[in-house]
Amino acid sequence: MRGFARVSVAVPEVRVADFEANLEHVLSLLERADAQGDALVVFPELCLCGYTVRDLVLDHHLLEACEDALVELLDASAERAPLAVVGMPVRTASGVYNAAVAIQRGRVLGVVPKAYLPTYREFEEARWFRPGTEVPAGSRVRLADQEAPFGMDLLFEAEDAPDLVVGLEVCEDYWVHVPPSVYQVSAGATVIANLSASNFTVGKAELRRLLARSASDRGKCAYLYVAAGPGESSTDLAFDADAFITENGRVLAESTRFARQDQLVTADVDLELLARERIATNTFGDCAREHRRPFRHVSFRAGAAPGALRRDVPAHPFLPSDPATLATRCWEIFEIQANALATRMKAIGEPKLVLGLSGGLDSTMAALVCAAALDLTGQPRSDLFTVTMPGLGTTDGTRDNAARLAAELGASFSTVGVSEASHLVLGAVGHGAAAGTASVEALLARVRADPTLGDPTLENVQARLRTLVLMTLANKERGIVVGTGDLSEKALGWSTYSGDHISMYDVNAGVPKTLIRFVIRWVANERARAFAAAPEALREVLFAILETPISPELLPADESGRIAQLTESAIGPYELHDFFLYHVVRHGARPGRVLDLARVAFGDAYPLAELKRWLGVFYARFFANQFKRSCTADGPKVGMVALSPRGDWRMPSDAQVASWLGAVESYEAE
Repeated sequence: MRGFARVSVAVPEVRVADFEANLEHVLSLLERADAQGDALVVFPELCLCGYTVRDLVLDHHLLEACEDALVELLDASAERAPLAVVGMPVRTASGVYNAAVAIQRGRVLGVVPKAYLPTYREFEEARWFRPGTEVPAGSRVRLADQEAPFGMDLLFEAEDAPDLVVGLEVCEDYWVHVPPSVYQVSAGATVIANLSASNFTVGKAELRRLLARSASDRGKCAYLYVAAGPGESSTDLAFDADAFITENGRVLAESTRFARQDQLVTADVDLELLARERIATNTFGDCAREHRRPFRHVSFRAGAAPGALRRDVPAHPFLPSDPATLATRCWEIFEIQANALATRMKAIGEPKLVLGLSGGLDSTMAALVCAAALDLTGQPRSDLFTVTMPGLGTTDGTRDNAARLAAELGASFSTVGVSEASHLVLGAVGHGAAAGTASVEALLARVRADPTLGDPTLENVQARLRTLVLMTLANKERGIVVGTGDLSEKALGWSTYSGDHISMYDVNAGVPKTLIRFVIRWVANERARAFAAAPEALREVLFAILETPISPELLPADESGRIAQLTESAIGPYELHDFFLYHVVRHGARPGRVLDLARVAFGDAYPLAELKRWLGVFYARFFANQFKRSCTADGPKVGMVALSPRGDWRMPSDAQVASWLGAVESYEAE
């Protein structure tokens, strides 16, 4: 798939100073990497001889045997595509270096020495090796009857994949406070590989991941780490075969620790994502400029882009897959919303809160946040004035749920219908649904008989009248209107301009629809006991709301009272739109890439034609409705995707969408 590179970290079974056996395992893993289309495969530190050879590393026979093994490896690599990086001791006129040797297609492309040699606690590398920091820039070394670039000033750049640039570190280089990778990423490296041996001690695996995740996040890169396996000497140490691949702050793939057989850990790193992160984060470029050093760029060929993607693409990118992490995320979001609203209330002078309560997901979420904010400011829950405003399409179920929710929260509750006022206004402007009708019932009958009369004019008059009611009540009670619209609705423009589009504070503005369900469920399961006098009753109404179809209820219900207007039937599934929103706004993904990723994420759940249809709807609505976002109310940012015109998203309201729609239409699956 375009924009990705397949990379692996390989943990061979090792036997100390058994060069033939070690070579056999390295070759086996290289063959596997080649067969699966790897561009890069990285082996552990000193893997051709074993890290724990100790004083034997200065033995002439060992040094020669390692070089002989490299010659055989080079011969075998002639028919193998990946750039392979192996660890071995390299002898020069000035001493022996612990080095990473990069090879491809029978050639030694470059040799990178270990910069920092640990000589503390169990380590004593300065006894045998010279530090890479002493190697002059521009140096070369003769190895396996070839002359190759040698030094810490090497980067390996794929000539057929411009965004694939590989930098190399060796073990301890990873643990120092200014690692070589700082300069490598500043010079353009997008993939850093660390060849390590790294004996295991309790807790070290978590620390390794912390360092790699941090390095990959700060460096906007992929960080590959591979340590030696249990075959190393157990005289004083133990080794756990730890290997993993991180990208932009998260772990993509990892080995089975303490496994005693060969392991190949593979992932497709997203070079296009990394490039976007770098250009979108201006401080990355500022820091890179300050820490740029000259590097020699050694070319290699990455080969064809990987086919079937070897990485997880979550269908619901706003939802962590781990339940514990999801629970923590829900807690954080709820606290951000409640505390932000409480801060605004304190600044104003502890106003009343006025909220339109429909019995749907968004207004339920806002009501819970309002109740929590009132608790934080020390105000009574009765300062939350909830209003249900039944209109032409309101059903009994949602109205009852709204009343029950207000009661369980201890909020003030009132009902102000907008049907009569809607009939009056529609009649005054000569709308076909109302003209000449004497009552709301006659209007409803006419719309049921002719559904084309249920147009945006009929829908929007209700939304604007509801906002008029809320604003008027806020004036009366010296309060503020709390908005209910969520991030997904703002992206799609699924609101009525100067109706539910506007409020005095937008608590849900940063929360996507797919996540709102989980936050409400989290409140029901984790907060209900501390949130209400009758927690079970609150839980019951919250779960009833969660089971209600998403609908604006602006069109008349059918004769049996069932909801006639389902939002997702009109604009598409919210799970798709949230997926599109995440990749378009968070990663600047082009239309073809969004579709590529959606096909992986959703599998057979949606045919390609349906994905293209709804992505087209997303782009068309996203572009057309920027004018609503440009004058949206204040509201707290809660995640990495936000659309506030004052913060994260600045876009002209008259930008043209035609090119994006054309790219969607012309997309063909690979």
